Order: sequence, then structure tokens, then C-alpha cells
Amino acid sequence: MPRFFIDLHTGTEHVRDTEGFDLPDIDAVRHKLLRIMTTILRDLSPDLEREDFVAAVRDESGAFILRSRLSLAMEAIE
Repeated sequence: MPRFFIDLHTGTEHVRDTEGFDLPDIDAVRHKLLRIMTTILRDLSPDLEREDFVAAVRDESGAFILRSRLSLAMEAIE
């Protein structure tokens, strides 16, 4: 089964996936990425004003094959 690595970038931090995930195909990678990004969103602090995340997926050869962006902005309307 192919192995995929999902690196996470925030505005100030880069977390490189060194373990990876064994997933059968690109559809499974997309589902895994969606679960990761939803977990990030669920765990965000309600006090933030803006947060941006980018997850980049690499295959076993190190080639980037997929990217996902998550941005959240909270703005008071007065």
C-alpha cells in the first residue's frame, strides 16, 4: 500500500510528517486530509481573529500531490 506524508504549515510553524500514512489511493488521501483539517478547525480557540493552515501531501518519492488550505477569520461587526 502506498505511503503518504501530510505536512502542516501555519503562519508561524511548519510541521513535517516523518511517519506518514498507508492509504490505498488518492481518494483515501483526500478523506484523511479532510479529517485532519476538520479536527484542526474544531480545536481552534474561539478568541482568535484569524488563522490560516496549509496541508501539503507528499507521496513516497517526496513529490507533492495535493494541497489543502483552511482559513478562518472572525470579525466584529459594529
